[in-house]
Amino acid sequence: MTCFTNWLDRCTCLALAALVATFGLTVGSVSSAFAGENNYGKVGDPIHLVVGYQPYYTESWSGVVMQPMKFYEKYLPKGSTVEFSIGLQGAVIVNAMLAGKQDIGYMGDMPAIVSTTKQNVADLRIVATAGLGFDQCNIFLAKNDAPKFANQTDAIKWLDGKRVAVPKGSCTDRFAQAVFKKMGVEPASYLNQNIEVITSGFRAGKIDAAVIWEPTASRLVLEGLAKRIASGTAVNENDGGFIVMRNDLIQQRPDVVKAWLNAELDAQQYLADPKNAEKIARMVKDQTTGFTEKVLWTSLYGEYPEAQGGTAVRLQLPYTISPEASALIKKAATFLYSVKSINTPTLRADAVMPQFTEAILKERGLKSPVGVVRALPASAYKGE
Repeated sequence: MTCFTNWLDRCTCLALAALVATFGLTVGSVSSAFAGENNYGKVGDPIHLVVGYQPYYTESWSGVVMQPMKFYEKYLPKGSTVEFSIGLQGAVIVNAMLAGKQDIGYMGDMPAIVSTTKQNVADLRIVATAGLGFDQCNIFLAKNDAPKFANQTDAIKWLDGKRVAVPKGSCTDRFAQAVFKKMGVEPASYLNQNIEVITSGFRAGKIDAAVIWEPTASRLVLEGLAKRIASGTAVNENDGGFIVMRNDLIQQRPDVVKAWLNAELDAQQYLADPKNAEKIARMVKDQTTGFTEKVLWTSLYGEYPEAQGGTAVRLQLPYTISPEASALIKKAATFLYSVKSINTPTLRADAVMPQFTEAILKERGLKSPVGVVRALPASAYKGE
């Protein structure tokens, strides 16, 4: 089995290899197994859903909220069950969905877009927006002995000629490359490193800067391993999380799709209420390892100085595929095509399906966005 050089395809290839090793399948038989449709029963029947989600990625925390709050029980057919499966990164969830092992996935913009281009394996569609932000995936961190910068522009220009690390193929990679192009910055080295290597790199002084996502960004700052110097606010570059579903689920069980997305709307409204901030931080702590409750609270609700890329709104919750979400999908698809992660610069027309969320908003008399998460001062945190 030959693996690709870019990050997302490497993840897909590794997952295929694991399935081959586990089930004794050939590459051809894996593809055939993936291509088959799942049987989800008839409209109104109880259903068992497997949901992939990312507690280690703040923009998809509505999925984290859904597990303990069980908003879906109000909407799914009586007798239905839901199993939640943690994915350490979006590509892992995509692989499980392609394999027919998961039905719904919460993930970042890059894996969500890639997932819709694998229809020769399985047909996946983007059905909702989990969140949009300027400083959730798009965060520049620098080593602690970097200069104190007056503003984000000075901080970004300092990166010229420096050693910068990023998980290539991710939302951070797209953001970093866009910033370097806009600001005329050329790092001495642009390293492809995962979060663990970046963390050890800061600790050992082997890198000058990195671009990573929340909640890891706040963890490194609060643990004193790095300092925050800029975000997407510097160049008006946003990032996003999306909800993806298998098309056979969509076609066979529109009642289930509507039910889940009604529950998702409840989860996003819960996420936006500042009274729930500490409860949500505790929920995430229960579903992750290596993070304190304070770090998790800070990563979504904490306030950062404007000079470090702080913004009054930490997360916007459009819920549906808003114009801003559509523009992000288009921009990200162009980037993925440029780095050869997908074979088309424009997604097929039915890759994105906003009709379910649009109908639900109309039925419930709501408009997008359904809420925003506003930054709170550190003094607002009363937890551990």
